[in-house]
Amino acid sequence: MKHSQRQNSRRLAFFGTAACVALLSSSCGGEKPQTVSAPTADPSVGVVKIIRKNLSRTITLSSELVPFQEIEVYAKESGYVKELNVDYGSRVQANQTLATLEIPEMQSQLKQDDAAIRNASDQIANAQNEVSRVEAQHKVMQLQFDRLNNVAKSKPGLVAQQEVDDSEGKALASAAQVESAKSNLQSAQSLLAAAQAKREHDQVLFDYTKITAPFAGIITQRYANLGALMQAGTNSATQAMPLVRLSEDDKFRLVIPVPETYVQFIHVGDPVSVMVPSLNRSFPGTVARFSVDVTQDTRTMHTEVDVLNPNRLLLPGLYAQAIVTLEKKDNAVAVPLPAVDQTATSAAVFVVDDSNKIVRRPVVLGIQTETDAEIVSGLKEGESVVVSDRGGLKAGQSVRPQITELLQYKENKK
Repeated sequence: MKHSQRQNSRRLAFFGTAACVALLSSSCGGEKPQTVSAPTADPSVGVVKIIRKNLSRTITLSSELVPFQEIEVYAKESGYVKELNVDYGSRVQANQTLATLEIPEMQSQLKQDDAAIRNASDQIANAQNEVSRVEAQHKVMQLQFDRLNNVAKSKPGLVAQQEVDDSEGKALASAAQVESAKSNLQSAQSLLAAAQAKREHDQVLFDYTKITAPFAGIITQRYANLGALMQAGTNSATQAMPLVRLSEDDKFRLVIPVPETYVQFIHVGDPVSVMVPSLNRSFPGTVARFSVDVTQDTRTMHTEVDVLNPNRLLLPGLYAQAIVTLEKKDNAVAVPLPAVDQTATSAAVFVVDDSNKIVRRPVVLGIQTETDAEIVSGLKEGESVVVSDRGGLKAGQSVRPQITELLQYKENKK
């Protein structure tokens, strides 16, 4: 009996051990236990704060600097170069004598004119004396006639009528002589006036022997030497040679072709920044004039910018770039262009609100520069807009905003 109980106890222990081994085997070789996943984090987006800044839209056009005025200086009258007062690079003032011509014929003509004036003056003096003489004779004759005529009237028969008539005739003849003398005087005066006018005319021509500068500038070319014969440059048929070339260099013109798209923004007096790459400097300029029409071939408008050159740094022919301000808005609400989703008819930005959720906000744009756009309506200063990739973002989505520094998006301190 005891032997049977011991056998039963062994069987139970064996089966219990087997069950435990089977249970452990199923736990190690079976399916793993499922784990609970952690909640997904909100995506991070780059944002910038809306600020106010000065915005301006510009266009850059290239051209060459040309002198404000440049001419070839010719002689008015033909003559030989007697004196030459300038050379290459000479700086001259307005009305300064550049050269003096020798014209002997004009000197002789002036002497003849002086002689004609003296002759006319002498004739006037003689005519005046003649007028005085005949006026005195006429006065005597008139007095004699008046006395005889009065006696004949007061005492008839005392003086013969023939004597009275003879006296009257002499008085009338003397009066005619007075008129003739006065006419001769006027003729002499007219001759003097004509001689003086001719003298003035010849003097003007003689003054052209001095070739002067019509404006202040610099001599950039010299064509004649001492003793050279200068032909009068009054017409193209003479094949006249100029004396020098004169350029005004205290002010330059920059002729720029403005495309018709930007013509509406060009106004006289607009400031222009003129950049000269060879000098690595910028100079202030002003829109001075434009043609008020668009060239058919190039679809551009001829526009001229005046650039002052007080320090004589600019030179003719230098390549320059004109930076023209088309539009300008100070203290405008601005947003970086990468933040704007823009179509032909609308524009919108993604705003991160106070609860860090995405809001798609329609906006109205104003001036647009290369980096920024003016917000006319739709945004306020201080709001945060998304500037990073917005492809996977949806309205109402929670995000983690990260302030992004854009080099182009800095407040204008001007």
